[in-house]
Amino acid sequence: MFRARQDGASVAAPERLGWRARLTEDVDAAIAHDPAVRSRAEVILGYPGLHAVWSYRLSHALWVRGHRLAGRLLSQWTRSVTGIEIHPGATIGRRFFIDHGMGVVIGETAEIGNDVMIYHDVTLGGRSLAKVKRHPTLEDGVTVGAGARVLGPITVGKGAQVGANAVVVRDVPAGAIVVGVPGQVRERSVPVDPAEALDAVDPAIWI
Repeated sequence: MFRARQDGASVAAPERLGWRARLTEDVDAAIAHDPAVRSRAEVILGYPGLHAVWSYRLSHALWVRGHRLAGRLLSQWTRSVTGIEIHPGATIGRRFFIDHGMGVVIGETAEIGNDVMIYHDVTLGGRSLAKVKRHPTLEDGVTVGAGARVLGPITVGKGAQVGANAVVVRDVPAGAIVVGVPGQVRERSVPVDPAEALDAVDPAIWI
């Protein structure tokens, strides 16, 4: 998912996928992660987290093509409608799902891998005013619980899980669980395959 930039930071490698296939993937991801889903129509019409991701994909396309004001204005309009603020400069992979969504903030230099899920009131924020990589990287299969704060240019490893209301300011190893303020890492000896991660721990740490 990620490749190295010349400045040493990592960015998501481009993945070619038609827009219809991408929309279908996003809907399927929502259905897979939310047991309350009753129909595809309900997801498409009534899930603000999904609407915010779709709007982000358009605003990001504008951003990378140099239409930065248009991208920023679209992201702010989306914020007013959904309560979810995703900077158009952020890099987000496939099958990203935001459950409930209200109060989510994702900063400009945040990088999110594939199959990531976050709950409401999550902040992927910075700890610097310098124009550098200042927001977190979430690798594939990460889950971030409600109210969590993940701050600074840190990396949350593949399949890791951040508990509700945790404040994370240091790197998290792949497959670990982070809980508390400040976040305390607990290793776990289970597979970190994203398909298996959801069943590896009590979901109460997320919501």
